[in-house]
Formats: sequence, structure tokens, C-alpha cells
Amino acid sequence: MTVIQISNLRKTFTTKRKAAGLGGSLRSIFRPERRVTEAVRGITFGLQAGERLGLIGPNGAGKSTTIKMLTGILFPTDGEASVLGYIPWKERRQLAYHIGTVFGQRPQLWYHLPAIDTFQLFGKIYELEDKAIKQRIGFLAEAFEIEDLLETPVRKLSLGQRMRCEIAASLIHRPKLLLLDEPSIGLDVVAKQRIRDTIRRMNEVEGVSVLLTSHDAGDLEALCKRVIIINHGQIVYQDRVSNLKRHYLTTKEVGVRYAQRIPGNFAMENVNILKVGKYGVKLGFNTSEIPADVVLARLAEKGDLVDITISDPSLEEVIANIYQEVEEAQA
Repeated sequence: MTVIQISNLRKTFTTKRKAAGLGGSLRSIFRPERRVTEAVRGITFGLQAGERLGLIGPNGAGKSTTIKMLTGILFPTDGEASVLGYIPWKERRQLAYHIGTVFGQRPQLWYHLPAIDTFQLFGKIYELEDKAIKQRIGFLAEAFEIEDLLETPVRKLSLGQRMRCEIAASLIHRPKLLLLDEPSIGLDVVAKQRIRDTIRRMNEVEGVSVLLTSHDAGDLEALCKRVIIINHGQIVYQDRVSNLKRHYLTTKEVGVRYAQRIPGNFAMENVNILKVGKYGVKLGFNTSEIPADVVLARLAEKGDLVDITISDPSLEEVIANIYQEVEEAQA
């Protein structure tokens, strides 16, 4: 079953801009220049039932605009979209009973009231019976590990605690589709992992489909099996996450700290030495040229390791490389 089907979806915004300074003419004041911005430029993709799909790209790429059109918040300029059989901007009320949405920077919980009050209100809005609301809140509280947070005013919750409550609130009515726009923004590692684990569990247990936007490569690896990358409102790449990692996440950066001072002429074959300090070194390498375990073994041979970190290139860097390849292919 197809949950989302988008065909040639477009969205442009028109803004008015007056002439800067005192030198602007009266004409520019009363007839300001109109500027047209294409936020989404004819994208086409689908989402199947039970699938977890990542929609990623740099700031201003059109991710949030796409999500807002799929929820019916925004009307498209052109194109077609079907979400669970509904046209979002024409049947927004009917669609709302079947989808859950979370915008990471726009809370839906009442700030000065306990989260349970919002849960109960949402249950009434979605026309659930009192018994069903109580059972659902109990299930979600256990799943998201928020039993001891329900009676605490939202303003007193940490960001990670609040986001768990936000996502739980969006699932009160058992939606078939969950739309998440930057759900892990600003969270620490532990909070991110908890949210990822719970979203994955809800997908597996209740079969809820997930469309996720994020700047965090960890979200994609943990949650998504397929990824779509958009830039300047256009799809520049779509494939399985496993293929994305295989082709584009082959470079690694390793930082190590030793118990003793290291020589200034620190060197290793087939790696790039990025930085050398008195006790630490930072280097980069390509896993297609040298395995990670070989690099780590060589580092351990050079002294007693106190600390070690391994990181992937930033998602922004990966996207930039993909987009550059597309531009070169089209040139």
C-alpha cells in the first residue's frame, strides 16, 4: 500500500521588497519589487506502508516546506500529492485523524501544564473514549519511558524529556503515518538514542510509517532504510541508506590521546595526519583503501591510548559532494 505519493510537487513564495535607503523612488515604495523564490521544484517520490524514509538536505533545501504541504498546512503552487488517499490541502481535517506530526522547533504541548493534560485533550479532539485514552496514555508512557514525567509541567522538563512527550502526543490517536521534522535537534546523545529506539519500536509494533527530516546522520542510520536528498528544492539523490553509506561515508576521522608525549614526526602509511599535539593526534582515512581495524591497531602500537573517537564526515559535506556530482554530470 502506498502511504504517500507525490508527483511534480512545486511551491513558490512571492515576497515584496522595497528599495533600500533614502534614494528609493516613490514608485519603489508604493509598487515594491516582487521576488519569487522556488522552495520546492517538481519533486516526485513515494512512501510505502511501514517504511521509514529519510528526507534530508541543507538548510533551505525545501524539506520543511514539503512536510507542510503533506500535512495540508501549505498549498502547493503546482503538482499532485496523495497522503493515505487524501489530498492534504483539500482534505486536511480528515487527514489529521490518520497522521501524527512533530516539528522539532514548534512545540505542541502546553508549556505551563503537565504533558498528561495535552494527551487527554488530544484524545478528546480525536474523539477517543475515556477508557481508550487512558489505555493509550499508559502504553505510550511505558514505551517512551515518561511515566514519571506526565504530571510535571512541560516548562520544567529537559529538552530530551519534552521531545519524548511531543512524539508520544503525536501518537495518541494511533496514526498510520508519522511526520517528523528535525525531532532530534539540540538533543544529547542519550536523548537521541532513546527517541530513535522508541520510534523504531512503534514502527515495528504498530506498523506506523515514518517520514523523517534531519541533519543528523545518526538518525538516518538508526531509523531509515531509504533516503532522499534534496537541494535547492530538487531531488538530487535517492537510494537505500546502506548504499549511501557504502558510496559516500567511506571517509573517517579518528582522534586519539596517548598517556605519554608523542613525537612531532608522527606518521602513518595510507592516512592523512590532520593535527598533531603533545599527547594527541587527529587523522583521516578512507575505509575503501585501509580498514578501520588496521588503523586502530597501528595507533595502539604507538603508545598507551587514553581516549579515542571516530567520526563520519558531516552530512552537509556528504550532501555537497552528491550535489556536486549531479551538477558535473549535468554539465
